[in-house]
Amino acid sequence: MNIRTADEKDFVDIIKIYNHAVDEKFATADTEPISLESRKEWFAQHSNATYPIYAAEENKEIIGWCSLSPHRPGRKALRKVAEISYYIHKDYRRKGVATKLIAYTIKQAKYLGFNNIISILLDMNKTSIYILEKFGFEKWGHLPNIAEIEGTICGQYIYGKRI
Repeated sequence: MNIRTADEKDFVDIIKIYNHAVDEKFATADTEPISLESRKEWFAQHSNATYPIYAAEENKEIIGWCSLSPHRPGRKALRKVAEISYYIHKDYRRKGVATKLIAYTIKQAKYLGFNNIISILLDMNKTSIYILEKFGFEKWGHLPNIAEIEGTICGQYIYGKRI
């Protein structure tokens, strides 16, 4: 497996992998698949120098990705905080891809000058809770009962790690 900075040719695969999570419910707060067009602005805010997207590839196929995004963009006091997000192709889960991607991204976040990384996730997402805690993230906040997916009410956790 190779990890590299994603580029524009990877965007279709990144969206496809994200939509796997949408279809499975409770891995994201999106309830309907997204389009490449709807994420153009999101991709535009991710530059290699500030908020990169990293792609894991195997045999030239994107099998997962991890991004650093701004937390509360424009608020200077929060410029050293990045939000981490990660999604793995459904056929490559439980094979260490997420572990390698997250470890790589944390290392790069330090190099990029971030002091804190946060993750915002649904409180029903036990898999992400497990992996974040494995990396030393702690629960920094809980927003109870704020999300509804197909009639199920759940909350969001904010997990954080000082790096």
